[in-house]
Amino acid sequence: MTTEGIEAVFLETHNWGKAAKFYQGLGYQLDFATDHNSGQLRNGDGPYLFIAEVPADREPRTLMVLKVSDEEAFRPGPGIEVVSPFEDTHYGTREATVRDPDGRLWIVQAPGRN
Repeated sequence: MTTEGIEAVFLETHNWGKAAKFYQGLGYQLDFATDHNSGQLRNGDGPYLFIAEVPADREPRTLMVLKVSDEEAFRPGPGIEVVSPFEDTHYGTREATVRDPDGRLWIVQAPGRN
């Protein structure tokens, strides 16, 4: 099985409040905010945005999150560099990381184990 498309865009920012207001101004609705300067926004049926604040001395990253419905059935094709295998996240999913030919990291997200 391969991926099922883009699940989310993970954005890092230096100011969670300003970033959330910016995307809300573009029509995104806040799904939830955390108590540690991050949150999730949606706009229709497209990929959700998850935005997390990082320290000022760290360059903000943008990562694409690809969906798989079953990590056990996920079989990356030839030439796919798996940077890190599936691991549990603190928010209930399982994630792996792959690198594209230009060095960009992509997150592959599967449902958490029950």
